[in-house]
Parts: sequence; C-alpha cells; structure tokens
Amino acid sequence: MTSLDGSVATPGARREKRAKPRVQQDPAPCPRVTPVSWQPGLSISMSQWVMDGQRLGAIGRGVAWWLGDWLRFGNAEFGERYVRASRITGYEVQTLMNIVYVASRFEPSRRRERLSWSHHAELAALDVDDQERWLARAETQRLSVRDMRAELGRETRAGKARLEMTAATSGDEATASPWQAQHPEDLVCPNCGHELVTTHASHAAPQQVVGLRAVAR
Repeated sequence: MTSLDGSVATPGARREKRAKPRVQQDPAPCPRVTPVSWQPGLSISMSQWVMDGQRLGAIGRGVAWWLGDWLRFGNAEFGERYVRASRITGYEVQTLMNIVYVASRFEPSRRRERLSWSHHAELAALDVDDQERWLARAETQRLSVRDMRAELGRETRAGKARLEMTAATSGDEATASPWQAQHPEDLVCPNCGHELVTTHASHAAPQQVVGLRAVAR
C-alpha cells in the first residue's frame, strides 16, 4: 500500500501507527463566571476579553429591566408577591419594588438602549412628555446620570422659583386697595419715573401718595 508520501507501508508499521496514542489538544480558553467573580481561564485573547466585556455590559444594563418585566408578568399572571420574588431572586423587597416602578413607567417601546436604567429611574416620576424631553436631551448630549440629575435639579428649582414669584405677585394684587387698583399710575413719579410704593402699601390713602410725589419732585 502506498501512503500519502509515496512510501510503502508495511502491515506492522500500520499497526504501530494505529497504536500510537493521539496527542490531546488543550481545551479552548473558557472564561468562567461565578456569582462573585469573572475568571479568564488558562488563556484569553484580546478579542475574547472584548467580547466578554460586551456581554457583561449588556447584562448589567438589561438585568433591571428584565427583573422588572419578569415580576410585572408574575404579578399579573400568577399573583406573585414581592416577598416570594425576593426569595426567588435574592433581591431585597424594596429594591424589587423600585425596579418594578421604573419598568411600569417606561414601556419597552420608550426605553432608550443608549441610556442606562439609572437614567430612566431619575425621570420615572415625571409625566410622559417631560420624560421624553429629558431622555432625548440625555441621549443627544450624552449626559451622565449625575449631569442629568444636576440639570434636572436646576430646572426644577427654577420652575419652583417662578411659581413662588407668580404666587407672590398674585398675592400683591389680591391685597392691593381698590384705590391702588384704579390708579396704578399714581404709584410712579410722573417726572422721573421713580416707583413711589415698593412694598405692601395696602390701602394707601391718596394724600399719602401725593405727599410722596411732592418729596420726589
């Protein structure tokens, strides 16, 4: 019999070839994940390390959404409760309640994959229009959770200040005397434009304003 290299193989040589033990190849590197660690195994390439990072990142970004949807389904379908879900998942009851709240405030079609669950959690209490506005802003400007929280706080404080100013203005108008309401021009000096009444001068008499006008002149 002729071998692949053209030489003649004897039966004995053939038996020896069959009896020769095959070399066992080392198993491919296999990173291992435990509940408390990630282990690279014997050897790992750069590309494998990158792929593992991508998988871990996707799990980290998605796990809260998955738990929220899972528990919402269980509550609706099987009447499950948070205490039982806590035993099943190992998460605290309050943590699960928070996760479900955020998941219920953002249906899957409105969740932004480029933003984290924490971005959505910061906006969960807002109405839908404000949620969409802030999600779009955070996505476009690439705001971190901290930056978005700071911007949201500034806007909230500014809105509160406007409301307080409006309420104060309304209160001034409500306490103004009928004479002031009918003669607003008499509260400003006709010569220099100086405002003659700058505080709550309720029920000011016409003669008092006339006296102030004389002093202003």
